[in-house]
Amino acid sequence: MRLVVNNIRGKKVEDALDILRYSKQESAMWLEKLLRSAIANWEYKLNGTESADDYELFVHTVFSDEAGMLKRFRPAPHGRAHRIRKRSNHVTIIVANRLPLRNETAVADVVTADEEEEA
Repeated sequence: MRLVVNNIRGKKVEDALDILRYSKQESAMWLEKLLRSAIANWEYKLNGTESADDYELFVHTVFSDEAGMLKRFRPAPHGRAHRIRKRSNHVTIIVANRLPLRNETAVADVVTADEEEEA
């Protein structure tokens, strides 16, 4: 997983998706799905008013940490057993934009309006 993660760090979102789409490693499929989810979350955070296509989104931070490990045993010759370690990991992707938001004041107005309604 870390080999593929290192390939997309700091790249534009479009370039990172191309790298992941044409990579032969299985982890690239999972990372592509995760990157698409991060892009959708970025759009949702702006109340669905902005599209990711209008901004220069890039992979700001991405890292893979070790997670829990399943330990199993496989039979071996002469009555012995070999340990099988099924590893898993946690991947974190942060997507940011290089262009300033156009409706930044509009988003701030919406936030203040919501706060007033709650009070």
